[in-house]
Amino acid sequence: MIDGYLKLIYPNGDFTKEDLEEIVKISLEMRRRVKEQLKKLGGMEFYDVNFSYIDNETFEEKYVAVPEQGGGKLIPDGMCNPGQVYTVSRGKSGMIGLFRLEGQMLPGNGKFERTGLGSDREAKEATNTAFNFLKANSNRISGTISTTTKDYIVNYQDLQGIGITGRLALPTLISLCSIALGRSTLANLAVIGDISISGTLIKVDELANVLQVCLDSGAKKVLLPSTSFVDFTTVPADLMSAFQLIPYSSAEDAVFKALGVE
Repeated sequence: MIDGYLKLIYPNGDFTKEDLEEIVKISLEMRRRVKEQLKKLGGMEFYDVNFSYIDNETFEEKYVAVPEQGGGKLIPDGMCNPGQVYTVSRGKSGMIGLFRLEGQMLPGNGKFERTGLGSDREAKEATNTAFNFLKANSNRISGTISTTTKDYIVNYQDLQGIGITGRLALPTLISLCSIALGRSTLANLAVIGDISISGTLIKVDELANVLQVCLDSGAKKVLLPSTSFVDFTTVPADLMSAFQLIPYSSAEDAVFKALGVE
């Protein structure tokens, strides 16, 4: 593609490094668009959509983004506000994507309100699971958490338009604890996995695909259940080494580690 564009735009062969760089970017952007479409079909072989080139003078590697995809870096660098949690799981469409939770705490009498879920019953039940777990086990996390004198509001956002996920119990629990304690989650963290009403860990399905979406979204740390260790053999080595993997063995352990509490 690059050679073709050069011959069409500069048939005399007279072009600068800046001209060449612009054509490289256009070519890689068009190729990435093809990969983004293949990615929608699913499957591990289609998930690595990143393209880059290296400046031979400075040895700087530059990644080429697709503008309408926002470059894929949906998880921002730096610390988030308390109550903000990013999670990766399968949405209603069957695709794996990124979801963001944002919460607030107000004086009240223990109400829990959710926005952004629409009429999705599975998602609402998952969030109820989180709040009921917190009411039953808040003292095991922190004696300062109140579920009777405070009201909580959590907003859920489907960042990639794949339909809301039902795997929201653990991310919601972390968001609620983050709000209640006024403590942000670790920077660049993606939460994967879920819990049942009793706190039992739920293993991540298609771990390799989920981790690839975490990478594409800009995560540098991944909080994952210890029950998923058996699937590590399905994950390419370069993908595993792209993150700081943080395992958790219980719901409370997940909260502590997400908030950076030793």
